[in-house]
Amino acid sequence: MKSSRKERLRELAQFLLNRRSRILPEEYGIQSGGRRRTPGLRRSEVATFAGVSVDWYTRLEQGKDIQVSTQVLESLSKVLLLNSNERRHLFLLAHAQEPPETCEYQEPKISSSLQNFLDSLDTTPGCVMDARFNIIAWNQACNLVFGDYEIMSEQERNSVWRAFTSDSFKHLLGSQWEDHARMRLAQFRAEYGRYVGHAWWEEQIQKLKKASKIFKNWWEIHDVQDTPDKEKVIYHPVVGELVFENISFYSSEDPNLQIIISIPKESNDTKDKIKQMFYDLIVLK
Repeated sequence: MKSSRKERLRELAQFLLNRRSRILPEEYGIQSGGRRRTPGLRRSEVATFAGVSVDWYTRLEQGKDIQVSTQVLESLSKVLLLNSNERRHLFLLAHAQEPPETCEYQEPKISSSLQNFLDSLDTTPGCVMDARFNIIAWNQACNLVFGDYEIMSEQERNSVWRAFTSDSFKHLLGSQWEDHARMRLAQFRAEYGRYVGHAWWEEQIQKLKKASKIFKNWWEIHDVQDTPDKEKVIYHPVVGELVFENISFYSSEDPNLQIIISIPKESNDTKDKIKQMFYDLIVLK
């Protein structure tokens, strides 16, 4: 057996032991009492919950060179309560390759640290978009510039739905609306490839086709290019023209969450206008 394989198996064994030991038995309805000498689940408990023999799992956790199927790795990922990064690490150690893409939608969670990051941006609008293109977190600057997400319904907070059905959003983007809408639809179409046949996606597409003739026509083009917004000009109903540079990146906590930040251009008075909106908000309160 090659040394690199040995190292991976040794790392896999340590990883499994570490993740097993951090799980509280109570999370599986097991009363720990005072008779458990080691923290976490026992090997026998992990094996039972994962649907494998105790002997087989023991050999795996000892770093033995045994064959592990994708199905078993997925089962271990669930039993050990691994997050997406930990699941990926498990597959890389066991198979030396990325795990297969999961098509199961998991309800996204916004950590306090991620929300604090958005809030720390001050006059720079920032938001978080999930795999279904729902805006699920935002800061006050984002509310002031793009509309109050606090009072929108879940459907209205969907960025594809809003792009094609909201007249006020079309007014905000003005002449840039078509480029933005085509870009958002192309991203949506590309992501749909992972979820073909899934109920939410099929229902959402049908709703969009009924709500927007433009969406219906463009959907048939099958455009899946992903060209992000760069400079965005907003025509705000209160303060007038605002100019931003957009950047986006994926969260290290959850690769399905995209963080979108609109940075006010230094070459105009966008930041001052946002500051004025903050001031007016305080005065009105």
